[in-house]
Amino acid sequence: DVQLVESGGGSVQVGGSLTLSCEGGTLVISSNAMGWFRQTPGNEREGVASIFTHRRTTWYTDSVKGRFTISYDQTMRTTYLQMNNLKPEDTAMYYCAAGSVILPGAPSEYRHWGQGTQVTVS
Repeated sequence: DVQLVESGGGSVQVGGSLTLSCEGGTLVISSNAMGWFRQTPGNEREGVASIFTHRRTTWYTDSVKGRFTISYDQTMRTTYLQMNNLKPEDTAMYYCAAGSVILPGAPSEYRHWGQGTQVTVS
């Protein structure tokens, strides 16, 4: 199956920054939004940020507002998540997703997923 391809995860100190990238390729053509989700062991996957690819309307979960910025490059069909002032509670596996969505923060709205990239803040 064709999947989204994430990159940019890693380990960073508290207060540091990371930028995640997600190449959507042809999967984006049938989607109206791309989003970032995260998950820690034993917990459900939660929405972090999303962007509607045509209107560029964005959504953020409260805990990342003012620190994370999502963007979309239509030419590259790639979404980015710029993460600043990272905190230990941001540590998680981060997943990129794409789909035709109404509720941007709901994982069930997204059809296509990447393999995930680990972000560790300590």
